[in-house]
Amino acid sequence: MLTSRSLLTGVAAVLWFSPFTVPALLNAADPKAAPFKLTVQLDWVAEPEHGGFYQAQARGFFAAEGLDVTIVPGGPNAFVMQKIATGQAEIGQGDSTDALQKVAEGLPILCVGAVFQDDPSGLLVNAASSVHRFEDLQGKTIIARPEWTFLAFLKKKYGLKVNVVPQNFSVAALLADKEAIQQGYSIAEPYHVVHAGGAAPRFLSTWDAGFRAYAVLLTNRKFAREHPAELRAFLRAYVKGWRDYLEGDPTLAHAAMKKANSNLDADFALASRQLIIDGKLVTGRDAGGGPANIGRLTASRFATQIQQLEELAVLPKGKIKVEQAMTTEYLP
Repeated sequence: MLTSRSLLTGVAAVLWFSPFTVPALLNAADPKAAPFKLTVQLDWVAEPEHGGFYQAQARGFFAAEGLDVTIVPGGPNAFVMQKIATGQAEIGQGDSTDALQKVAEGLPILCVGAVFQDDPSGLLVNAASSVHRFEDLQGKTIIARPEWTFLAFLKKKYGLKVNVVPQNFSVAALLADKEAIQQGYSIAEPYHVVHAGGAAPRFLSTWDAGFRAYAVLLTNRKFAREHPAELRAFLRAYVKGWRDYLEGDPTLAHAAMKKANSNLDADFALASRQLIIDGKLVTGRDAGGGPANIGRLTASRFATQIQQLEELAVLPKGKIKVEQAMTTEYLP
């Protein structure tokens, strides 16, 4: 076990994962070369869920890797997958469920890293509601995107019949109706409910129901094939950015987010970051979780999700294989 190779690997890991490592130590880029330009398309407006990007940008981690990165905020109609597929952006953030469907449709996209080890989507339930378990949703009205795959999963797994009202991206219902149930993010809507004077809602997570999707980093297959060194450099800086954001000072990243999203509240930014930390969304809640798990994807998780989506008839059976949708080849 104490070979030169394993010793060097251990030293490299210590250097790499220290949030205070001098960026130049990890810079393998040619200092004389022009920075390689990359565009990142976000799925939503700039918020702490994008902490890895903004911290890496603000702290110079991308620049140290010889990259000139432009971060483009998203929104309800960001069309991340389509932009990646058509080359309008090299990197995008999305979720593995949507990515698998788009791969099945023929889009040349590839999941190359994790943003969150579990997508923080779920159901927000008014604190005074009679709903405490997924089984309690029988016959209830849920405010959500009608096409949300998790709804189909819940209906099948628990034999539920529910009424769905389209999502309007407001927490007004949770404040006004004690029986309100709404799709939301565990790192966003709970803050807004409490900030508006309501009691903290309960959260029924997708992972507690056994539906474990990733929030993922995506790229175009052609880009990955033609620019593997640049993709590896980006992922090195991104992983480092997440760890620095979670363990270090997020001030610079939050300032950059505020510049991109004037509606970002400083208190919300800090609260959302803390919810990400407490929920172990980036580092993972499983036995192997921790800083070394940042960015990691596993083929077994993708295989399970493909099987679940096939059982829901969301994916045609046998249409895609794990290796068509994801790879760990470019991760640090």
